[in-house]
Amino acid sequence: MIKWLFKYGAVIFLFNTVLLSIKSTFDLGNQIFLAIMGIFTIFLVLNPNQVKRVIFHKAFLFLLIINSLNLLYFILFHSVSDIEALKYLLARGMQFSIISISIFFHFDYYKTQFLNHIVSLVLFIVILSLLFDPNIFSGRYSGIIWNSNMLASFIVIAFSILLLNNNNNKSLRDKILLFLFLVIALATGSRGALVGIAISFGLKYGFSSRNIVYSIIAILSYFLVTNLNLDTSLNRFAEQSMFNDRIEQALFAIKNINNNLFSGYGLNEYSGLPKDIILPNRFKGQIMASHNGYLAIFLQYGVLFGGLILGLIFVKAFQLIAFFRDSNNTEKVFIFIIIYTFISSIYEALMTGINEFHTILFWFSLAFLSYSKYTKQYED
Repeated sequence: MIKWLFKYGAVIFLFNTVLLSIKSTFDLGNQIFLAIMGIFTIFLVLNPNQVKRVIFHKAFLFLLIINSLNLLYFILFHSVSDIEALKYLLARGMQFSIISISIFFHFDYYKTQFLNHIVSLVLFIVILSLLFDPNIFSGRYSGIIWNSNMLASFIVIAFSILLLNNNNNKSLRDKILLFLFLVIALATGSRGALVGIAISFGLKYGFSSRNIVYSIIAILSYFLVTNLNLDTSLNRFAEQSMFNDRIEQALFAIKNINNNLFSGYGLNEYSGLPKDIILPNRFKGQIMASHNGYLAIFLQYGVLFGGLILGLIFVKAFQLIAFFRDSNNTEKVFIFIIIYTFISSIYEALMTGINEFHTILFWFSLAFLSYSKYTKQYED
């Protein structure tokens, strides 16, 4: 039982985010999340020696530092009575522990099979979505997922796995799935999905003539579609109001960062703008968020702790990208997820959450590549 949990802990943790992404299964997903936290806490307490081997391992040292910064921030700016902040502190620590333990004890599984299982999961989501809602171009498509951008995130990651994790001789199945995922990505109306797909093609083909041709076709198709007055999700790619709203909300977030420049608003304020901020009249009645992962970190921690955490993330990520820049297959997929997260964080509040598919994969990618780098250097 312990070995099984240690092996598939990260899988269970990640796949449970699908339940949390569907309105009808959200409560079930939340109960499973709490069960995961409880069960792993018990196993960690009962196996201190194994846990110590992992937590203090050189490859996962950056996660230990981030957890230590979280603890120090909590001591300085919170009290034990701040239950929500305490929940975040413990959940983040448990999240990093589950990821590290799974990679450490079952590295081969996560190197050879894990990504294929993600593709299967996303395909299952798409099939269910099409069964319940086959009208993919009638408005922004979200299928069974409660948010179109969230579905787009699932799709883009599965698309990149198929594109980057196999050789150039794609099977018929892979080609069909690539086309299917591309169509669904367009149907979501997510500009971020287009960015992610472009990044995956760039990592796959670089500046080859093939990639240049694909880019020209994509640009021409963009101008063609956005100049047709079609009542579909594709029209959203031509809208400018969304850009203006995001910029305005980002400026509002910056203003509030300045109000609590050094202390931030607390560990529990990680998903958007803090609840006690007075909103301008034009934003009242709306769900407000910074829509920017970097601003969200500064809102949460302040510039000192936020700067330290972001600096550590960037240094670690750039070291790994430089080390694996010529790698193929699995490592390239995880590099894509890191780069995609950095770019997506410009317009989405990623990196700070606990139970979000894309965010968990970001931290997993950093941890996996860090351990993979360690094993390669050790073998050398």
